[in-house]
Amino acid sequence: MSQYLYLEGASGISGDMLVAALLDLGASRDKLDAVLKSLPVQEFDYEVAQKSSYSISGCDFKVILHHHEHSHEEAYGEHHHHHHHHEHRHLAEVEEIIDKAEMSDKARNLAKKMFRIVAEAEAKAHGCAVEEVHFHEVGAVDSIVDIISIAVLIDDLGIDEVIVKSLNEGQGFVMCQHGRLPVPVPAVVNVAEKYGIALCPTNDDGEMVTPTGIAAAAALRTKDKLPSVYKIRKTGIGLGKKDFGHANFLRAMILEDDVPEKQMFVIETNIDDSTAEELGLAMEKLMNAGAADVHFEPCFMKKNRPAYVLRVITSAELVPQMEDIIFRNTSTIGLRKYAVERRCMKREMMKVKTSFGEVEVKKCFLDDIVRYNPEYESVKLLAEKNNATFRQVFDEARRLAEASDNA
Repeated sequence: MSQYLYLEGASGISGDMLVAALLDLGASRDKLDAVLKSLPVQEFDYEVAQKSSYSISGCDFKVILHHHEHSHEEAYGEHHHHHHHHEHRHLAEVEEIIDKAEMSDKARNLAKKMFRIVAEAEAKAHGCAVEEVHFHEVGAVDSIVDIISIAVLIDDLGIDEVIVKSLNEGQGFVMCQHGRLPVPVPAVVNVAEKYGIALCPTNDDGEMVTPTGIAAAAALRTKDKLPSVYKIRKTGIGLGKKDFGHANFLRAMILEDDVPEKQMFVIETNIDDSTAEELGLAMEKLMNAGAADVHFEPCFMKKNRPAYVLRVITSAELVPQMEDIIFRNTSTIGLRKYAVERRCMKREMMKVKTSFGEVEVKKCFLDDIVRYNPEYESVKLLAEKNNATFRQVFDEARRLAEASDNA
């Protein structure tokens, strides 16, 4: 069974919401404290608290900056001079801070990946090189703390598979250093475009997806679809700071896909232009790759051509592999697949000593039904060795199996 982290984008996503959701999931606060204390940046504190948004309880993560009037908004990177007398940080300086932090290599690489995604999106928005992007000081410290925290907490949870289906986004305009910008802001649009992240517009006024938030989603995401059946193992709620007139939170859930063992898939395709040799080889390859069963069925196709239906029965996780084998080894250009349920008799292997030698027998049972099936290869081998017929060995093996079990 695979474990996934599912980031549900119903209220969009921001850096601080994701940090809070991961802490709420149980990622280590102590580990985070140690890493943030090791940062060579002195101008911040942070607090973690249980709060609520429209009566939904969750975790709130807040970066507190010293000597600044500050509301938690992303600052947009920029490459031209403006009249604020704050220092600026380039990507190289941010990466230097990440390098000095005491964290695992995995977390360090993830933090750099997220920052680079933000920097590339900002560079595209402003028409400058990535190296020239300036993170405004206030936004820089905020983003550095959020991004490093996300990397450390994801690493602590030890999860490699992350699902992000889509992110809800608001509408209207936001104010930033460049005056009014439409929502989604250019950096968010650039990340969504480059990494194929689906945005769902809502009627909420304001920005629901921040550049840091979508950069984290882009860096972490490995899948954009939920398993067909899953169990929720744990949920973390990270609260957002903005008031949209309804609960504003990011849910991070640890899921386990729960495909029932009896569920299988049937893949089938009609083929009228492969040779018998090609079809035989395809069948062999499918069986060797773990198909539960493969068969051909004669049919007639358009223009009255005699043809075959190739039908494969397989487990859910082998479906992509089976499809690949069919496309590579037959002339088909399309196939159908559907989920089926199967019911099987229980099986166990037993061995019986016959006058010809030892034979393997498969015992199958369901309620009061019991069957004994001597294994083909085992029977064939002894029949050849003893110059006997297949049926002689088979019948004796079956009789002895029944007798030994009923003794």
